[in-house]
Amino acid sequence: MAISMLVPGLVLFAMFSFDIVVAHPGLGFGWRSNRPVGRTFSSSLYPQFYQFSCPQADEIVMTVLEKAIAREPRMAASLLRLHFHDCFVQGCDASILLDDSATIQSEKNAGPNKNSIRGFQVIDEIKAKLEQACPQVVSCADILALAARGSTVLSGGPSWELPLGRRDSRTASLNGANTNIPAPNSTIQNLLTMFQRKGLNEEDLVSLSGGHTIGVARCTTFKQRLYNQNGNNQPDETLERSYYYGLRSICPPTGGDNNISPLDLASPARFDNTYFKLLLWGKGLLTSDEVLITGNVDKTVALVKAYAEDESLFFRQFAKSMVNMGNIQPLTGFNGEIRKSCHVIN
Repeated sequence: MAISMLVPGLVLFAMFSFDIVVAHPGLGFGWRSNRPVGRTFSSSLYPQFYQFSCPQADEIVMTVLEKAIAREPRMAASLLRLHFHDCFVQGCDASILLDDSATIQSEKNAGPNKNSIRGFQVIDEIKAKLEQACPQVVSCADILALAARGSTVLSGGPSWELPLGRRDSRTASLNGANTNIPAPNSTIQNLLTMFQRKGLNEEDLVSLSGGHTIGVARCTTFKQRLYNQNGNNQPDETLERSYYYGLRSICPPTGGDNNISPLDLASPARFDNTYFKLLLWGKGLLTSDEVLITGNVDKTVALVKAYAEDESLFFRQFAKSMVNMGNIQPLTGFNGEIRKSCHVIN
């Protein structure tokens, strides 16, 4: 009884007296008080959120991720994308994981997600192991955030201090998923507007686009560039010629919509800055990639060039931008719930 009264008191103390700490994937939550200059977190989200209630949470996540990504390196990109597609709809609330039900129209059926979004089985495995260790403590929304960070690290990318404490939504938005997730054929102005609506700026847009350094895309997302970019039955003239012919061999004029091509043809399973170098060489796969350099926005052009030249600069900004994205409209406090199963509300 005394212990059960003491623990909430300790958690409450931690909420109001913590220093931001380094929570390194795979090493547990290393409780260091070295707050980074200029980085602030929501008072409701902070890295030590599970310090007392589930201190082994990150270790459990990383153990599952290591096996899943070793089996299929592409899974790292899928999990990173899952977090992105969740946050851009109605905030980082795990609404993307909900299945259809009498009251839910699943976001999985939205255009940007259907037959495309994946990694649910890995999230399910993480959730099951966390429920065994710490029943109904760690939210599905936080699992998505932890999985995105862990996947980045296991692919050779940066780590970051990850604010935690998100809760899970009881709703989903099929319409929101159809309208708020940037399309692969987006113009630069479309991209800037959609990111600004979420409180994200040009640095966030370009660095988060750098997540395309890993993973693949289906032919249907870039076929337009090969055969009819501007409605004149001509290819996108910004495509480098040899790259263009290589893509045509993968993606024929008719059929083959589910054929895949790496977003970064040089190092598709390694998180590095090659993506930005490829953009400068006319070898960005999606229109939404290439417009960062061809869209006549000086700021995005300058950032692409800077990240292509300095990988550590890209890594630092990517880490900051992942925190920024993870702070989009989280449910905290008594809002939402901690789902027992990520697929259904309690």
